Amino acid sequence: MNHIYLDHAATAPVHADVIETMAVVMKEQFGNPSSIHSFGRSARSIVDESRSKIAKSIGAKSEEIIFTSGGTESDNLAILGVAKAYQKNGNHIITTMIEHHAVLHACKSLVKEGFEVTYLPVDEYGQISIEDFKKALRDETILVTIMYGNNEVGVVQPIKEIAMLLEDHQAKFHTDAVQAFGLMDLDVTELGVDLLSVSAHKINGPKGIGFLYVKQNTALTPLSFGGEQERKRRAGTENVASIAGFAKAVEIASIDRAEKVEQFTEFKKLLIESLQSKDITLSVNGLLENSLPHVLNLSFPGTDVESMLVNMDMEGVAVSSGSACTAGSIDPSHVLVAMFGQESERVRNSIRFSFGLYNTKEQVERSAEVTARIVSRLTR
Repeated sequence: MNHIYLDHAATAPVHADVIETMAVVMKEQFGNPSSIHSFGRSARSIVDESRSKIAKSIGAKSEEIIFTSGGTESDNLAILGVAKAYQKNGNHIITTMIEHHAVLHACKSLVKEGFEVTYLPVDEYGQISIEDFKKALRDETILVTIMYGNNEVGVVQPIKEIAMLLEDHQAKFHTDAVQAFGLMDLDVTELGVDLLSVSAHKINGPKGIGFLYVKQNTALTPLSFGGEQERKRRAGTENVASIAGFAKAVEIASIDRAEKVEQFTEFKKLLIESLQSKDITLSVNGLLENSLPHVLNLSFPGTDVESMLVNMDMEGVAVSSGSACTAGSIDPSHVLVAMFGQESERVRNSIRFSFGLYNTKEQVERSAEVTARIVSRLTR
């Protein structure tokens, strides 16, 4: 059986050139970047060069990049670090109901420390309302954290508009760009954000490495203590090989990016049209025209998400849902609940398809055939 991987929003295969880059570094550059001898200086050179490449990819300065262990740590450091650094100015935070749990759980922890969090609702397409945001903004708001593109349904939020509203406000603006980086054109100056989170494994880089962009002169209370790495903002010996691999993945992602965006957008249309040609009833969760190019979330009336996932895996197609499937029970996707309500059938019958490296038109067509066959069987 030829297995098809359509779950790139969860994680992506590591590019062969990234593996090669990391292997060379691991073989030849084992020094500690903080050491002053030649071995340490060689490792430091790799870290510095990688940081410069990564910073350039988002229009940032090298000193504004903090290397982390991935998206979760980047989100945590941004939210907890800013909240603790600016709590003398207020205790109010604004976020949305459809953020990644790395954001939601970080906010939840701050509530226990006396902070107040406003969770903006979304409409049936997963978008927040600018009017709701204006009403939520207070003088004592110190942080706004709103994701660029959603990991489950792909909806893109009005980041630039929010940033404009915060131009004369004290609140710092953080966006989780983990799903958007590598495909969307992200320039921190144009976006107007103060902090931005990214993870390498979403762009065919290694797991366990990411970065947090922190605009110059933005205060940040560190969450880890030890050495003085990352300008005293994140202690710990740098993961040199993974940092080099990350930089290589960023370089590769920039090549033919427009073509990849077009290809993934076509894959989404092809999958939908192929299913509809087989008389499969479906609904798109979110919007096709205002979404991340590689994420497609579909609702199949009359099906059950757990049965769908198991059957598709048995047929060799790897997809996912926003649900955490446990033994005999399903915890509904908080994103779909926010969009459609707890009682909606969509929270129990929706599947996420996400495209990336090595996917082909033939794989998408084959996946449509498999999906149609399973849906027909389950709804018979």
